[in-house]
Amino acid sequence: MSQRKTIALDIMSGDCGPHSRIRAAQETLKLHPGLHLILVGEAHLIREVLGAAETDRITIIQAEQVVTMDDRPSQALRRKQDSSMWRAVEQVAMGMSQACVSAGNTGALMAMGRHLLKTLPGIDRPALVGPVPSASGQTLLLDLGANIDCSAEQLHQFAVLGSLMMSEVYEVSCPRVGLLNVGEEEAKGSEKVRLAQQLLGDNDELNYFGFVEGDDLFSCAVDVVVCDGFPGNVALKSSEGAARYVMRQLQGKQLQGDLKLNLWHRMLAWVARPLLRRFVESLDPGRFNGATLLGLQGVVVKSHGSADEQQFLAAINQAVRAVEQNAVHRINDRLESML
Repeated sequence: MSQRKTIALDIMSGDCGPHSRIRAAQETLKLHPGLHLILVGEAHLIREVLGAAETDRITIIQAEQVVTMDDRPSQALRRKQDSSMWRAVEQVAMGMSQACVSAGNTGALMAMGRHLLKTLPGIDRPALVGPVPSASGQTLLLDLGANIDCSAEQLHQFAVLGSLMMSEVYEVSCPRVGLLNVGEEEAKGSEKVRLAQQLLGDNDELNYFGFVEGDDLFSCAVDVVVCDGFPGNVALKSSEGAARYVMRQLQGKQLQGDLKLNLWHRMLAWVARPLLRRFVESLDPGRFNGATLLGLQGVVVKSHGSADEQQFLAAINQAVRAVEQNAVHRINDRLESML
């Protein structure tokens, strides 16, 4: 096992192309002086973009294939074992890196993660978990789309994993766990959700809060929200869309105000502009980019496929944090006692 802090990056996958991924890698090295990166992809292209900035803190690994967003996970698993995604996950499996980051196909990434890294003991399937902004700073939401239809037992496993991640990585003691439902009343929800409610309530190791609704994601009522991947993905994308809409409206009204308001109002707008800018920046979903495939015997972080340089950097930072906190080992040490 390599002793230095090393993260492998799938440079080729996603919608934005390798150039922004490589620039994010260079920025990461500035932020984390002790970090080493493995860039996986078309070696000639990577070296061409790095140019004179190539450093001994970067290792380049050639990959002949790319997993596309249209590839079926089963086909990618069988036919694309020389892809940048496979090779990046493989670096973790071989002990050459402690984490990997990819902006590629979620299903393919989960399939390769399960095949190469295996799941932690007692975990059926890994859950895609990520932070969403809330009044307290952030709330962890899982699953975000890797598992569209989950059993009650899998939801229970996700609750345990989410609670452990919040306590071990984000250092929140005794995190409150909520189960997403269409209402807070005991009789509401599907039979599966009601059964999961019973499993979570019977687990004395969990600080189970009860049913929560969609608006509780942002109210800091709980620290972890558990659900199937379908509603989780819808909730995530809806919140991101709402945040972008508010950002556009605020920025648009600010510009209109500069043109139409009287001199006194323009002066007030000028004074308030730094505060407004910070508020708009706090709404940016890109600040929270990066979801972890939690439950694997290794750290795998999924970035948005459309992530730009700064957003991909945020995903890399998530991986760095998980490595620094020794997340997988600390979660595994407590997992058996909580299941």
